[in-house]
Amino acid sequence: MSTPTGPASGLPVRMPRPRQPGRHRRPEPLVAPEGAPALVLAVPGTPSSATRSLAEEVVSIARSELPGLDARIGYLDGDDEEFPTLQAVLAYAAEERTARFEQARAAGMDVKEPDGPVAVVVPLLAGPDGALLRQVRQAVMDSRVAAELTDVLGPHPLLAEALHVRLSEAGLARADRARLFTVATAADGIILASVGGDEAVQAAGITGMLLAARLAVPVMAAALDEDGSIASVAEQLRNSGSQQLALAPYLIGPEIDASLLEEAAKEVGCSAAEALGPYPAIGKLALAKYTTALGIAPQQAQNTPAH
Repeated sequence: MSTPTGPASGLPVRMPRPRQPGRHRRPEPLVAPEGAPALVLAVPGTPSSATRSLAEEVVSIARSELPGLDARIGYLDGDDEEFPTLQAVLAYAAEERTARFEQARAAGMDVKEPDGPVAVVVPLLAGPDGALLRQVRQAVMDSRVAAELTDVLGPHPLLAEALHVRLSEAGLARADRARLFTVATAADGIILASVGGDEAVQAAGITGMLLAARLAVPVMAAALDEDGSIASVAEQLRNSGSQQLALAPYLIGPEIDASLLEEAAKEVGCSAAEALGPYPAIGKLALAKYTTALGIAPQQAQNTPAH
């Protein structure tokens, strides 16, 4: 038993460290508020074990950034067995919330009946894709659950960083502008490949400007799902002096068949980087959409500058 002057046993006691005063003190760690809505990641495309692994890694990153976060995964084309549909995940989240309230009330606890959204649905999309977003909205409506739907993850400086990393991993860009060496295969023109038509190309172009500033080479966006778009942009880049092109998918991965990327790269005779995948920024941006929708935390990811 301890006394005011120390432990009775003579063993040292770990005293709480005083908070560092002033503007340089560390911020208090954020945790999810009790009873906060679930973050439901809406995953497009044909479900597969690779898609599930990617989605699980994204929600794992989000949970690590906000302890206590209830994060779940719903598939737009799920089968409600191995891959639960978005509708089913939302309905189950609603049932669980009601059950928790009824159990607490049965136990004699003074609890308020839950209100507000059951979940915040975050589409796992880098850019706007009208067809997929309509599918997400329809799934939310069909679930008959009060859920809030956020915007897609981009455009954002963190996505420009992710694109840069994927290009450098493929040997198509220097990893760091400050290093005084060159990559023999480095591209001098980047085609930013998106899906979702003109709106998606315009949104990708904003992130493309940030990527161009990082790489100091021209970057132009094109639509993978529009015939001739990739070839047209490749021709424009070559006419402006770029000789060694690279294809950078402005995609997370599940939203498109990977063979389309290979065919596009082959069509214009260039190398391609990997899709963004479960890059840490994806999980952070998904969480930022969630916290912004609920107003429960600073927009940390949205204020992160590109380097």
